Amino acid sequence: MSPTTVCKWRARFVTDRVAGLFDEPRPGTPRQITDEQIETVIVRTLETTPRGATHWSTREMAKAAGFSHMTISRVWRAFGLQPHRSETFKLSPDALLIPKVRDIVGLYMNPPEHAVVLCVDEKSQIQALDRTAPLLPLRPGQAERRTHDYTRHGTTSLFAALNAQTGTVIAETHRRHRSLEFRTFLDRIDAAVPADLDVHIIMDNYGTHKTPLIRAWLAKRPRFHVHFTPTYGSWLNLVERWFAELTTKQIRRGAHRSVSELERAIWAFIDVRNEEPTPFVWTKSADEILASIARFAQRTLATHAR
Repeated sequence: MSPTTVCKWRARFVTDRVAGLFDEPRPGTPRQITDEQIETVIVRTLETTPRGATHWSTREMAKAAGFSHMTISRVWRAFGLQPHRSETFKLSPDALLIPKVRDIVGLYMNPPEHAVVLCVDEKSQIQALDRTAPLLPLRPGQAERRTHDYTRHGTTSLFAALNAQTGTVIAETHRRHRSLEFRTFLDRIDAAVPADLDVHIIMDNYGTHKTPLIRAWLAKRPRFHVHFTPTYGSWLNLVERWFAELTTKQIRRGAHRSVSELERAIWAFIDVRNEEPTPFVWTKSADEILASIARFAQRTLATHAR
């Protein structure tokens, strides 16, 4: 509550004691929809679907319940119901989910001394797209506009290592995406990190990360320690958040007439980011994450058990 509301309640309690905390008569037309009718709308929204559709709309529910669509909209808004929206999820089947979550979150929240923690991944097959007509720029009262169709001019792959403590990024672009290119990128990391520091690498289970070539490279460098994310657990890798920022701020709305032009745009974003790096701050503990996954799994099982 706001301080103003608390002060008002205290003043009413001082004046009228407990009776002053009850709602006073309000001006305007009395409410015409009862609690039972609201409950009926909520139950129908949650447990039924209209004929010939997968979810209710305000007008379909209004027609079925005998109210206006604005009334249905207010009821749904009050109870946080949004039948038109749908989200996706994927639970990790990794048998080592719990130790992997604790390991990676521990690196974020309590990084080891005399070591650097790097979140490594590839953003593969980034397309150099150019629109079929020039963009219409932003104007007062009018959003930027572009054609829905585009012309492809090739692809590139971005290899990136995000320093979890400083926010700086080590990167390379390659036209191909194989273990050979990944080993070249590891060489760049090895050269960029001071020799007296250990290197903890967080990365996913992609095939190019586990080839004999990469295993042999890592075996020769004992200061490198690899931490694999759980299966379907790329959300644990902070570099994915950085990739999302790159996509939103540079790639998605860009128009690139060649792969070289696309790569220059990517490097411009990286250079600006590294000039004033800002690390992403991990706030949830491993226990909180695992408890959230457990609650979600239990809800999933309970829903299918009905």
